[in-house]
Amino acid sequence: MKIGIVCYPTFGGSGVVATELGKALAKEGHQVHFITYRQPTRLDFFNQNLFYHEVDIKSYPLFEHAPYELALASKMVNVVNFEKLDLLHVHYAIPHASAAYMAKQILKEQGIYIPVVTTLHGTDITLVGKDPSYEPVVTFSINQSDAVTAVSEDLRKATYEHFAVKKEIVVIPNFIDLERFKRQKKEHFKLAICPNGEKLLVHTSNFRKVKRVEDVIHVFYELRKKIPAKLLLVGDGPERDKMERLCRELGTCDDIRFLGKMEAVEEVLSVADLFVMPSEKESFGLAALEAMACEVPVLSSDAGGIPELNIDGVTGFTCKIGDIKTMTEKALEILDDKNLEGFKERALARAKEFDVSKILPLYEQVYVQTLEETKYMSTKFALND
Repeated sequence: MKIGIVCYPTFGGSGVVATELGKALAKEGHQVHFITYRQPTRLDFFNQNLFYHEVDIKSYPLFEHAPYELALASKMVNVVNFEKLDLLHVHYAIPHASAAYMAKQILKEQGIYIPVVTTLHGTDITLVGKDPSYEPVVTFSINQSDAVTAVSEDLRKATYEHFAVKKEIVVIPNFIDLERFKRQKKEHFKLAICPNGEKLLVHTSNFRKVKRVEDVIHVFYELRKKIPAKLLLVGDGPERDKMERLCRELGTCDDIRFLGKMEAVEEVLSVADLFVMPSEKESFGLAALEAMACEVPVLSSDAGGIPELNIDGVTGFTCKIGDIKTMTEKALEILDDKNLEGFKERALARAKEFDVSKILPLYEQVYVQTLEETKYMSTKFALND
């Protein structure tokens, strides 16, 4: 198949999943064309089946903001025409699904029927999509897609609750490349950070309010009263300055390191004893899955789709949002030497259930089914052409 993938090229979960999916499809022999405004962060290799098409966004004095959706739709039309794509797979509803609809209508006028698969990832539904400014367009775009997938049962349920969606939504969970995300021998790194055998906690995110990074720091502050520990914070975003000030206020700066954005996050996870994810909203928890693949148990909130991944009492613990006291108690239970190895083993076993080799066929099945269902329309427009 020739597949066009539209996504955000950033560190966010939707862009990561879309990029990793495209790379996996290319390895299976599909021809994959990425269409976005910048080369995706995880698109770190090329082979004969991988292509990248940059959306050219021009600024004009007439517009206060560049019309990205129009530029994206035009680029999709051009790529479909020139590369003879079989279908478009758009990740994140805003604005990709609506831009795909526009491209689809333009192509219809040219006698081409291009099926569109839309994958919902989280805040495009639970946060941004519910905004009255966007809701009608999001609802319409989802309903006009030829197939719709969501990354968790919780997100599927939320979509039906908040939008008048009539399309069937197929749940396909996020996945992990176990060849990349696995525990590496980095004892020298661990020794440099924890020279006296301290337990090492890790958190990765984009430092938005919804990630509740302050809860990570407060849990660490309470935990450190009980056992020697260190904390690594990976990522960057609007809350970082505030978190650095909080560390100074609590007097924990010597034991916390802000590492910023990192490509090889698996190297940090390889030396971690506990991954902390206290998010207020999380449709799946891809960062937690990456940690589990590196044999790191997870302490998380019970928000959204996280409990579908992090099994309470098995791979870690899930706690109520903002419950610092319980999170601290559960962290101590996981980090107890008589418990830790068992949690690590079960975390890895759970991660193996989401190996890309198991999830990729689910997407391929959606593609095949969508193409079968739209074959009549494709034939009709080809004949008219």
